[in-house]
Amino acid sequence: MLPSQSLLPAVVFALAALQALASDTFMAAVYEHAVILPDRTDQPVPPSDALALMNRNMDVLEGAITEAARQGAHIIVTPEDGIYGWRFTRESIYPYLEDIPDPVVNWIPCTDPSRFGPAPVQERLSCMARNNSIYVVANIGDKKPCDSSDPSCPRDGRYQYNTDVVFDTHGKLVARYHKYNLFQGEGQFDYPKEPEAVTFETPFGKFGIFTCFDILFYEPAVVLVSKMQVDTVLFPTAWMNVLPFLTAVQFHSAWAMGMHVNVLAANTHNTSMQMTGSGIYAPAGARTYSYNMKTEDGHLLIAELDAHPRLSTAAPPAVSWNSYALSVERFSQNDHEFRGIIFEDPFTFTELTKPGGNLTVCQKDLCCHLTYNMVEKRDDEVYVLGAFDGLHVIEGQYYLQICTLLKCPSTNLSTCGQPVETAQTKFEMFSLSGTFGTSYIFPEVLYSGVQLAPGEFKVM
Repeated sequence: MLPSQSLLPAVVFALAALQALASDTFMAAVYEHAVILPDRTDQPVPPSDALALMNRNMDVLEGAITEAARQGAHIIVTPEDGIYGWRFTRESIYPYLEDIPDPVVNWIPCTDPSRFGPAPVQERLSCMARNNSIYVVANIGDKKPCDSSDPSCPRDGRYQYNTDVVFDTHGKLVARYHKYNLFQGEGQFDYPKEPEAVTFETPFGKFGIFTCFDILFYEPAVVLVSKMQVDTVLFPTAWMNVLPFLTAVQFHSAWAMGMHVNVLAANTHNTSMQMTGSGIYAPAGARTYSYNMKTEDGHLLIAELDAHPRLSTAAPPAVSWNSYALSVERFSQNDHEFRGIIFEDPFTFTELTKPGGNLTVCQKDLCCHLTYNMVEKRDDEVYVLGAFDGLHVIEGQYYLQICTLLKCPSTNLSTCGQPVETAQTKFEMFSLSGTFGTSYIFPEVLYSGVQLAPGEFKVM
């Protein structure tokens, strides 16, 4: 039997646990971090120098984590490359790597730091989570030895992985994810042999995690949502905004809407590489976001989310895109179609020659349909409806189906697809739809002046 002195704390803890389990909402935080980068070198630095740099970045992250906890956040996501940056070769990144065990080992690095060898980064992250009673999500590097009995073993005798880790409120390692879809330029890391679908349970929902470029692929991104049925996706990223399709806030918000999950996206901040755009997104739209190309400051975002968004009354109903596509009739076309390039992808375009009407443009199996009405058609501006159905191969290989309505830089149709930052034509309305070959549809809208407009669309 418990002594009376210890009974009361036990009862209070039990009641608190029951309250947490019954919680319908939780407070989420993401931090966009202006990473302190190492000097560019092909040679490994001493381990003490590597740790010194990582501690400088973790000093900043710890301040954000402490503030998020003070404001009541239950979980915080920090960016990809947020602890050591990205200026590495395979050899030079080695001093920054640690051995990260499988979470089944039931390990709290804060209280047992040397159990798996030197792990100062994991120890400090674990203590941040434990001391602030908050889940901490961070991106670090994992190293795993291998030998000649493994035919895939690299010549240096080790695997190196771009890795996300999650520590719970007690500092326990509860999740480890090895990035499966590496972006170009990530030659310092190895591909895992198999894609990982990493999930973990919390008192405020089921969470899944993946990294940056992963979001454009079926595995693990779609698998986590459609098969593992996670409520919330944790998304450390180093996202370079590429207009008009791969804008961070736009795409991540639309992905949350299209997949009917919460997304906690924490981006690195580096304006010289167009890296910015973090947010906390729900199926009904962005709860909060930041996009800053003017300063080099980090930024903390905090918002409340539904723990189980699929059950929430605020979530929009799921759309059967396949059923909708079959119901769409092909509109009339203009006299001619022409080709244009957007980010190296060959689009098929057709011009909006009238103040209003209906248009269809097709490429392969994709047809894009537009109904629109301009307040006044300007002679000095040209708009086109575009379709792309194919393999995108610039910074990796992945398949895209895109419908877009965009303005051309000039009245010369050969310029269509090049970047544009201003527009004067006013549209009273437009409705853009497509007969897609997939159920994963992510609508996005950009305003004139390249202002992001997350969630400003509806299914007609």
